[in-house]
Amino acid sequence: MASDRRTPKEKARDFPDGPGVYLMKDKRGRVIYIGKAKNLRSRASTYFTEAAAQDRRTADMVPLIADIDFLNTDSEVDALLMEARLIKDIQPKFNVELKDDKSFPYLQITTNEDFPRVEFTREPADRGVKLYGPFASAKSLRGAIQVLQRVFKFRNCTLDIDADDEKWKWYRPCLLFNINQCTAPCNMRISKEEYRKDIQRLRLFLDGKRDSLLDQMRKEMKEAAKELEFERAAKLRDEIHSLETLNLRGDLETHEQPEVFYIDPKKGLAGLRKVLKLSSEPRTIEGIDIAHLGGSETVASLVTFLDGIPFKPGYRRFRIKTVGGVDDFRSIAEVIERRFRPEREEEWPRPDLILIDGGKGQLSAALDAFKRIGVSPPEILGLAKREEEIFRPDEPEPIRLSRHSAGLRLLQSVRDEAHRFARHYHHLLRSKKTLG
Repeated sequence: MASDRRTPKEKARDFPDGPGVYLMKDKRGRVIYIGKAKNLRSRASTYFTEAAAQDRRTADMVPLIADIDFLNTDSEVDALLMEARLIKDIQPKFNVELKDDKSFPYLQITTNEDFPRVEFTREPADRGVKLYGPFASAKSLRGAIQVLQRVFKFRNCTLDIDADDEKWKWYRPCLLFNINQCTAPCNMRISKEEYRKDIQRLRLFLDGKRDSLLDQMRKEMKEAAKELEFERAAKLRDEIHSLETLNLRGDLETHEQPEVFYIDPKKGLAGLRKVLKLSSEPRTIEGIDIAHLGGSETVASLVTFLDGIPFKPGYRRFRIKTVGGVDDFRSIAEVIERRFRPEREEEWPRPDLILIDGGKGQLSAALDAFKRIGVSPPEILGLAKREEEIFRPDEPEPIRLSRHSAGLRLLQSVRDEAHRFARHYHHLLRSKKTLG
């Protein structure tokens, strides 16, 4: 059989336009670089352009590429995981900086807890965990964890849950349970044994054993139905469907999490609890910001932080309907009334803390809105930009924290992310208006 004499550039043009992993090889056939792609053909072709030859990140590698190959995957999530596994096994020359570099992100599963946690970390533990990675992209890994959480419904909180402690039966589950992304072991909604089965399935998937996992789950589903355990059979059926259609929900651009925090989120939450004298750390924080479109149209953003980290499924946009012109106070009041009306409590649980972008006036407007709808507000703050002063209800003087305070920096992260999201919506509407 004749050998393929095409150049790497020519080969890349014939790559499929789906997700997968590409492998760059030198003239001796050694893999020198491995990357992932949403669109293999488009991504691989970028290495054979004038820009790639001049870019400092690729200039040294491009002249050494003598051949190129690819491996198809079912989804972007599969591509991300395959990329990490291949880099770890092959250790290509231009990926080698990832090896044992603790600044790169890992997916970490605890192994010494009744209900193991799945978490993103840049500082993996030395024991008591199962590690996957390192990964080249923190945003993609965060997105992949979010996609996988919709399938396997694991917890990623820092709670120390003891399966034998009765107190957990009265613990209030967080937002993840309400949107069906966690089975709420914190409220004993799932047994230790069933939860660990879910984690074992996740590990099989992360190890690249998707087909054998699906076969195992189909067998378990049939056995559950045979034994008249219809609830368990239905749960397995839904998980099987989610895995089989992962390519439809695994677009990492949709799920990538913004990296907006500059401190350890745990320190930020602990700092807020101490400064605000709260009974517990505020696990769920919502930030509200207002933006104006040319002085005539007003929009608002609501962002959610879960355990100190941005949580995109909790983001919302509002087009202000009842306010003419520029009036931040009335605009904030409208957002509060629409967000916290009593009938939404079941579908959209209350946060532990609300952060309003603004000072005493904006905070008062929010509190007045709560009174009008007859709802008692959760802990609520205003953060004024100029002096970074924190305003609280019924306290005449603002709280002034050190600029290095972990609590303040977490609040700033929430405020800045709300502002970014509002400006993004403002930009979308302005573009739409310009295009007519």
